[in-house]
Amino acid sequence: MEWSIGEVAKRSGVTSRTLRHYESIGLLRPSRTGANGYRYYDEGALVRLQRILLLRELGVGLSAIGDALAGRSDDVVALETHLGWLHDERGRLTTQIGSVRATLAALKGKEQLMPEQMFDGFDHTQYKDEVEERWGAEASAESDTWWRGLGADGKKGFLEEQRQIQDAFSAAQSAGLGPGSDEAQVSAARQFAWISDSWQGKAPTAELFTNLGEMYVADERFRKNYTRVHATGAEFVRDAMRIYAERTLDSQSLP
Repeated sequence: MEWSIGEVAKRSGVTSRTLRHYESIGLLRPSRTGANGYRYYDEGALVRLQRILLLRELGVGLSAIGDALAGRSDDVVALETHLGWLHDERGRLTTQIGSVRATLAALKGKEQLMPEQMFDGFDHTQYKDEVEERWGAEASAESDTWWRGLGADGKKGFLEEQRQIQDAFSAAQSAGLGPGSDEAQVSAARQFAWISDSWQGKAPTAELFTNLGEMYVADERFRKNYTRVHATGAEFVRDAMRIYAERTLDSQSLP
């Protein structure tokens, strides 16, 4: 079966103009163009559009989406990966919905607001106990103070920088470059600076930086951030961080 561009736009919620833009950048081509110039899309094109929209919902840029679609041709495997991300996102949204409902109930009943409920699902301190166990209560408190002090714009900028670093790692891998390439090492340097900022300027040693890379592979909560484009993306980042540490960092002391 085939569907016209108008039908696809109506069913998907994507405008015809956007579909033509996707075509112009090579992201989604119609299965054929009729003699009258109308574009038609078959089932394969619709599956590809669904994958594009899923990645867009996850905040992936169009360039990175193109790399992801080029690097993974198995639609079933790709959609199973997407489904896992969506389950994670649903869990986060469910938690946020619960916190907003609790706030509404408190406001309507004029009960006392409970901050631990209001911000459940919104704050990075959901891993507070784990952070304290690994690095101590003082480090956890300092991190929390720093994060809250960033303000809305600072938090947005901090998260956007990490997203750009992830995209840069993915672009290097998509280009067939190794973790020791100049491009990957520039991304590793950005990762090092980004981590140093979150540690309030206390830059990690070579050992700590390398261990963080290992954690990105071993811990699924971190791994999923680096495997949205390539299944081995976390391993690529880990290796790039290890090489950067070996080439650049002093393993004995904090800078």
